[in-house]
Amino acid sequence: METTRLTTAHAIVRWMTVQTTTLDPGATAGVSVGDRARLFPGVFGIFGHGNVTCLGHALQEAGDEMPTWRGQNEQGMALAAVAYNKAVKARQIMVATSSVGPGATNMVTAAAVASSNRLPLLLFGGDTFVSRIPDPVLQQVERFGEPTTTVNDAFKPVVKFWDRITHPAQIVQSLPAAVTTMLDPATRGPAFIGLPQDVQAMAYDYPVRFFEPVHHEIVRPRADTTELVAAADVIKKARKPLIIAGGGVHYSGAEEALSQFADRHGVPVVETVAGKSSMLGDDRMYIGPIGVTGCEAANSLAAEADVVIAIGCRLQDFTTGSWTVFKNEETTIVGMNTTRFDAVKHRSLPLVGDARETLGELTDLVGRWSAPTSWLEQADEGKRGFRAYLDSVGLTAGQRGDGEQTDGVLTYAQVVRAVNDQAGEGDVCLAAAGGFPGEVNNGWWSKGIATFDCEYGYSCMGYETSGGWGAAMAYGSGGGAERDGDVFVFVGDGSYLMMNSDLYSSVLTGHKMIVLVCDNGGFAVINRLQVNQGGVPFNNLLADCRLAPSGDGTVVEVDFVAHASSMGCGAESASSIAELAEALGRARSADRTYVIVMKVDADSWTEGGSFWEVGVPEVSNRQTVSDARADIEKGKVDQRVGW
Repeated sequence: METTRLTTAHAIVRWMTVQTTTLDPGATAGVSVGDRARLFPGVFGIFGHGNVTCLGHALQEAGDEMPTWRGQNEQGMALAAVAYNKAVKARQIMVATSSVGPGATNMVTAAAVASSNRLPLLLFGGDTFVSRIPDPVLQQVERFGEPTTTVNDAFKPVVKFWDRITHPAQIVQSLPAAVTTMLDPATRGPAFIGLPQDVQAMAYDYPVRFFEPVHHEIVRPRADTTELVAAADVIKKARKPLIIAGGGVHYSGAEEALSQFADRHGVPVVETVAGKSSMLGDDRMYIGPIGVTGCEAANSLAAEADVVIAIGCRLQDFTTGSWTVFKNEETTIVGMNTTRFDAVKHRSLPLVGDARETLGELTDLVGRWSAPTSWLEQADEGKRGFRAYLDSVGLTAGQRGDGEQTDGVLTYAQVVRAVNDQAGEGDVCLAAAGGFPGEVNNGWWSKGIATFDCEYGYSCMGYETSGGWGAAMAYGSGGGAERDGDVFVFVGDGSYLMMNSDLYSSVLTGHKMIVLVCDNGGFAVINRLQVNQGGVPFNNLLADCRLAPSGDGTVVEVDFVAHASSMGCGAESASSIAELAEALGRARSADRTYVIVMKVDADSWTEGGSFWEVGVPEVSNRQTVSDARADIEKGKVDQRVGW
C-alpha cells in the first residue's frame, strides 16, 4: 500500500481539499445542471495556541485550495459559517476552527444554532495534550476525577457527530463519518472534532488513496409505498387541507414541486419562519406565515383544517402556537420529512422522504383530487385582509394616499415595508432574534425564491451581523449560491450591541451587506412579553435598567453611526421613510457594507399570531400577573395533547 507521511493537521486539510459536491439546480439559485463545487469552500479561523502552529500552518500552505477567513469572534465566525451553509441549502460545508478554551466554547452557541436548524457545520477545536505531561495547560479547565474531559465535551449536546482524535490514524475513519452525518438529510447537523495539540503535530504514514478525490451527492430518500398510500388516502378525503412549508422545502430544492402540487390540487400554503420564500408572496396559493409570528389569515385556516401536510417542519412552538393552532379535533397531520423523529411528532401520519421527490409521487397517487373551491376562496379572502392590514401598519399616512403627513417615530413595520418595496427578486432579507422575526415574517413579501433567512430555530441574538457576512460571502461572486442582489440585514439595537464585530469582517473581506439598525432603546420585544404577562418594565429597556448612581438618570445613548463608521462601513441615520429611501439608494451604490440607523417606536408591533405558552407564576402579589396566568390556562384548553 502506497503511503505518504504527513502530520495529522496537514492530512486533515489535504483531505478536505479533494472533497466535492454537486450544487443541485433544484436546490441552489443561479447554478446550472451538473455544476460541481468544493464540499468545503473555506475555513473561518481564529488562531491560538491550540490550532495555530499545526492546523494554521497546514491551512497557510493550502492557500487558495482551502481559503481561510479571519473572524473577530469565534461565535461570530461560526455563525457566519452557518449562514453560508444555509444559503447554499446545506450542499456545502463551511468550516470553523478555534483554539482550546474560550475560543472553543465560544463556538458552542453556533453549533446549537446549526443543530436546531438541521444545518451542517464542521468545527475543529484545539484541545489539551493527549500525553497530559504539560497539564494543566493554558486555558485548560480541569474536571476533578475525569481527566479525559475538557471543555470540548460541552459540544456533545449540540452536535450530531462528536469525536476527539487521540491518534493520527483515527481521521481516516472519523472525517468520512462526520461528512456522512452532516450530508445525510436524516441526520444532517453540525459535527465537532477535537484536535489535541500533540496529536495535530504527530506524523503518520497515511494511505495515498485516502487523498483521492471523492464526490458527494446529496441523497434523496424515497418514501415508503405504504406511507405514501396512507397519506394519499387521507388527503383525498380532505375538505379543508392546508400545507405548511418548512425549511426542508428549501434544503430539498422543492419550491417548484410545492407550487405545482398546491396549484394542481387547490391546497393553500402557509410558511414557517424557516420555510419563508418557498413561494412568492404573490403566488395565488400562498396565504401567509403561520403561528406566533404569523398572521390571522394563516392561523384561521389552521384552526379549521382537517388535513395538514407539514413539509420539512420541526413543528416548534412558534409554528404551532404551542400546539393550539390546530383547533379541529379531527385534524390529521401528515409529517413529510427526511427525519422520522420530526415526521411522527404529535401522532402525525409519517411520510419519510425527500420533499421534492415525495411531492411528485404523492401528486400521482392523489390524482385528480382537488380541494373544494370554497376553501381556497376562504383562504384568498383571508389573504386580502392580511395584505390590507400590512398596508395599514407598514405604510405611512402619506404613502396610504390619504393626504396626511407622517409624524412621530418610525415603526419596525414601516422600515420593513420601505426596504421590501425597494427590493428586487435577487435581494435577500436576513434577521434573527428579538422583535424582527414577527415583523419580517409578516411584512416581507418575498419577490424571489429562497431569499429569506430569519434564524428562529435557536433565536440567536447576534446572528444578524455575522450571518449577514456569511450570506454575503455565499451569494457573492464565486460563492456557492451566487445571485445578483443585496443582503439586507435587519437588526435591533440589542442584538447589534451583543455582536457587531463582523461588520468589520465584511469590510475587511469585501463581502458587502446593507444593515438596517432599528434602535428602540433596549430589548423592547421582551419588555412587551414582560408587561403583557402582568409584569412591570424591568431590566429590558435601557430606561428601566439600573443606571450609574452618580448620574442624573439619563441613559447614555450609543452613536451607532459613529461606531459603524469606525469599523470602515458607510453609515448614516434616517428619521423618516423618505430619508430611509434616499439612504437605501446610497447604500445600494456603496462599495462596502453600509449601515442605516433609525430610531423606532418601542411599543408598535405587527399584530396577529396565536397563543404562546410561557411560564407565568401560579401565585403572585400582582393581580395583573394572576390575570395573565388565568389567560394562559384558558389558552391551553386548545392544546393538541395526545390526539
